[in-house]
Amino acid sequence: MQARLEQWKQYLLTGVSHVIPFIASGGILIALAISLAPMTGKGPDFSHAPLLKLILDIGGSAFALLLPVLAGYIAYARSGKPALVAGMVGGQIAHTVNAGFLGALIAGLLAGWVVELLKKMPVAKALKPLMPILIIPILSSFAIGTLMFEVLGVPIADLMVTMGAWLKSMGGANAMALGALLGAMVAFDMGGPVNKVAFFFGASMIAEGQYQVMGAVAAAVSIPPLGLGLATKLRKSLWSEQEREAGSAALGMGMIGITEGAIPFAAADPLRVIPTIVAGSALGGMIAMLGGVGDHAPHGGPIVLPVVDNRLMFGLAIACGVLLVAIVINLLKARSGASAPTA
Repeated sequence: MQARLEQWKQYLLTGVSHVIPFIASGGILIALAISLAPMTGKGPDFSHAPLLKLILDIGGSAFALLLPVLAGYIAYARSGKPALVAGMVGGQIAHTVNAGFLGALIAGLLAGWVVELLKKMPVAKALKPLMPILIIPILSSFAIGTLMFEVLGVPIADLMVTMGAWLKSMGGANAMALGALLGAMVAFDMGGPVNKVAFFFGASMIAEGQYQVMGAVAAAVSIPPLGLGLATKLRKSLWSEQEREAGSAALGMGMIGITEGAIPFAAADPLRVIPTIVAGSALGGMIAMLGGVGDHAPHGGPIVLPVVDNRLMFGLAIACGVLLVAIVINLLKARSGASAPTA
């Protein structure tokens, strides 16, 4: 069992190592564009800044490849080059059906498994040269595509609608619970469908003149990347050089509210990282809601400070969540005996 878990971890780490450059380059370009654009009540204004809009679009294009690359190389780690196509197709469909980061992980693992089965399929000798370059990619892509579109898509969409209705019914009933719940949702899949439900619920409340829901979301979105980035700086010996580089990129993305900066860490170590960042963002969301933090822009992170009510509590909410994440994840890694690998 332990050996099998190590194998699965290696699959995830392979996907992470290939996706980090996309996250770092895309996130830095997006961060640059947003930080230099004028901030209005409706978010960053690029209408009179064509160069910044170009930078934003390029960064967004790099980010758009995140899920296909992640799923593709998870599949590749499990079953080699024949699995790349099915993995990337599955990752792209995960984006299309709003299955997000978790959907891409599942698609990558399933694609590798399907290709493993196809490799064992008996075929005529004349067809063997075509198996890795044509037959396996076609059959595996069809299988994963069907699964992602027909099995995962509709249930996830229905779940998102249900969760949105549930959140609206909670509004005003219990501010502390609502803030913690929104924060936890934001961190759970780091930009995926659960994150999007919380984010769009907060954004919809702005139109109704209720800014505190978005305030809780705005504080929570930056906590996972900032907390994990800080952790790599506080205890460098616990983290590899690659993880420390990802931590530097995560700090930049956290400052402008890009939760996806936490994805490399969560993909490599989901059982420890995901609960930790969920707890940190839940704490931040709860403090922001209780402190009456209001965000007038449909965006998050410290970059929206100019349009935030009760800025001191906003900063306190983020700081508390970030410290919780950084301290807890380092304690968990130290307790497990993790240390940065030596060259």
